[in-house]
Amino acid sequence: MAAYITVADVDGALGPDWTTEDKKSRAVLMANAWLDERVRPNIRPVPKPIIQAGAEVAREAAQGNLYAAQGREVTTTSVKAGSVATTKSFTEGSKAITAGEAFALSLIKPWASSGQIKMVRG
Repeated sequence: MAAYITVADVDGALGPDWTTEDKKSRAVLMANAWLDERVRPNIRPVPKPIIQAGAEVAREAAQGNLYAAQGREVTTTSVKAGSVATTKSFTEGSKAITAGEAFALSLIKPWASSGQIKMVRG
C-alpha cells in the first residue's frame, strides 16, 4: 500500500484537533488504503489535492464513518398510508458515502485510477 498522507499532513490540513491522538494513526492508515484503491500508483510528489482528500477521508475514518457497515441504495420498499403509497428499491452491496468521501473523490478526480492498463506495442 502506498503512503499518500501522514498524520502530520492531516494535522497541517485540518489542524491538530481533527481527532484524538489515539485515533490518528489508524485513521491515516485507513485513509491511505482508501486512496490506494482510487488513485493511480506512483504519483510522486503527492499533489496537494490528494493530500487534502486524504485528510478529509482520515477525519471520516476517525469518526467511524469509513469502512463502516454497508448502507444500501434503495431496491424495493413499499409503504402505504391511506390513499398514499410509496415504493423504494435498494441495490445489494451499494454503500452510501459520506460528505467527506464525496469531497475527496472530487479532489482526486484528475489522478483517479481508471482500472485500465495501457498497453504499448513495440
